Amino acid sequence: MKKLLALALSLVMAFSLVACGGEAGGNEEVELLPVQPETIKILAQSTREAEVNILRDQLGKAGFVIEVDMQPDYASVSAARDKGDYDICISGWSTGTGNLDYAVRGILHSTGDYNYSPVIDEEVDRLIDLGASQTQAQAVQTYLDLETRLIDEMAYMIPLYSPKSVVAYNKDVVNVENLKMYKSSGPLWWEYRYNDESLNETRPLVFTQNNAVMSTLDPVQGNDASMGSAASANYAKLLALDVDDSFKVEGSASYAYAIGEGNSEFYFLLRDDLYFGTTENGEVVNTGVRAGGEDVVYSLERASNKNSVPSHKTFTLHNHLAKIEVLTDLNELSTKLDSDSGKPVLETLQAGINGEIAALVAKDEDADNAAGKYQVVKITTTEPFPQVLNFLCHSSAGIVCKEQVEKYNAKYMKDGKFDVDNFDISKDVAYGDFAAFKNGDTGMLWCSGPFVMTKVDDYGATFVANPGYKAEAEDRPAIKTYYLKFIMDPAAAASAFRAGEIDVLSSVDANMVATLQADEKFEVRIKDVNSTYYCYVNMREGSKFQNVDLRKAVLYAINQQDFVDYKDGMVNKVYSVVDTFLHGGDTPRVLEQDLVKANKHLAAYQATLAE
Repeated sequence: MKKLLALALSLVMAFSLVACGGEAGGNEEVELLPVQPETIKILAQSTREAEVNILRDQLGKAGFVIEVDMQPDYASVSAARDKGDYDICISGWSTGTGNLDYAVRGILHSTGDYNYSPVIDEEVDRLIDLGASQTQAQAVQTYLDLETRLIDEMAYMIPLYSPKSVVAYNKDVVNVENLKMYKSSGPLWWEYRYNDESLNETRPLVFTQNNAVMSTLDPVQGNDASMGSAASANYAKLLALDVDDSFKVEGSASYAYAIGEGNSEFYFLLRDDLYFGTTENGEVVNTGVRAGGEDVVYSLERASNKNSVPSHKTFTLHNHLAKIEVLTDLNELSTKLDSDSGKPVLETLQAGINGEIAALVAKDEDADNAAGKYQVVKITTTEPFPQVLNFLCHSSAGIVCKEQVEKYNAKYMKDGKFDVDNFDISKDVAYGDFAAFKNGDTGMLWCSGPFVMTKVDDYGATFVANPGYKAEAEDRPAIKTYYLKFIMDPAAAASAFRAGEIDVLSSVDANMVATLQADEKFEVRIKDVNSTYYCYVNMREGSKFQNVDLRKAVLYAINQQDFVDYKDGMVNKVYSVVDTFLHGGDTPRVLEQDLVKANKHLAAYQATLAE
């Protein structure tokens, strides 16, 4: 008993010293409640060692004892997370579609593919669903209410910071004049050009990423940084995002698109110059199979069906898709009015081409744009939902080849459907299996996008321009070969860039920005983006973090300014995953460290243990 009293007294004294002059204490010494040291296990990837160290220091001052489980890569973090042996996990979420629904649905809705905690809260679900049904102006208050529920009331996530996108280019090699930085999507490889165009056919352009193991090469089975670049390169989509998150058809499978009056019908005028590319005997070839409307319908139906493949990771992004079809009634385009202009949809679509739409065809092989024969894909949503366009820009909406995917997965099909229940992910191999591709099954992939991934090893992945992609168009790759070099350590990646081993450093470590800016041969560009680093908490059955007071004790121990200072101002404070949309990089809602509140909530949690 004397030892317990002495420990409690020592903790009171320690907390008094911490609170003195702190965020909540002013210049007055505050006597805090006695608490026992509380152990927390932090799970993180090794590239987040700095964040772990900052958290260890901050949480230690709030009465926590920190254990760390540091894993070498994303796959290892995922495996450790699935075992449930952690309390909080450092994660990041980039809203690659440029819309608010994507920012929250996958990670916070009860049906979300990436809701790892999990958050199971009817009010959170209600607010997410309500925001999805509203206009952008109407939704602002809804998402503010969601922030309040997530952070103030329930502390479901622990926000750390919003990173800025920092990209460095070697100006001696890369023509930077017309390169763009995108707020939501990553760099579009086909836009790159060499200063010396004679290098286009012979010299690979070298990028880097910090994940050597890609989660999948099937666009619907992954939604993470390990496979994002590959999916964007390999598969064309109906639309693309521009630098300001508006929509564009450049770099997509469409000539034009239109939103029907009522905001629940969407029309896409397809190109006829996209053909699937694949690898044969180490060389990229045009298969001669057109990536057309039938493949679009197949791909989007597959994307929206949870049971279309095992380990489907993106179906909630597309659960508003009620019907996808290749339209054959030209009269519908003449009678249906455009939601924006009030003119016939036909006029909107024809504005994207030089000529007229004389006929609509159902079969991919019958399309002949030069003769006025086009394919139009019509998408009908379950309710008015303009944000569906954002989700169609996501890599999971990439166009795969129905013929190849069904052929490759034939042995797992039952009654025309994938037999998900009997698929053993530990040994069975389906389309897009990364390990199988790495082991030599490169002909597995049929790619509709500007590039075809041809090989991968422990050091990097090679991509070659798809000869079947828009042969005569301007928005096709000028550089034939791209190499994605795997370097896990950000400092090592920066060193390789400075040594000339890398041409484009897609993610510059904040502490290297000033060094690279000082070198005249490099150009460094910085942009606020829709991305948030945060900790999600383990709220599985039996976890102590099901207790809201314990979550709030961690929340109020966090001082985001420490992250801003460590990152040399290359990150912003952030309140939630929707903050960057609502306020850009200058949030009015700031999470202030308050060790008095942290102590109060920790004491409240520990009091429940004695009941």
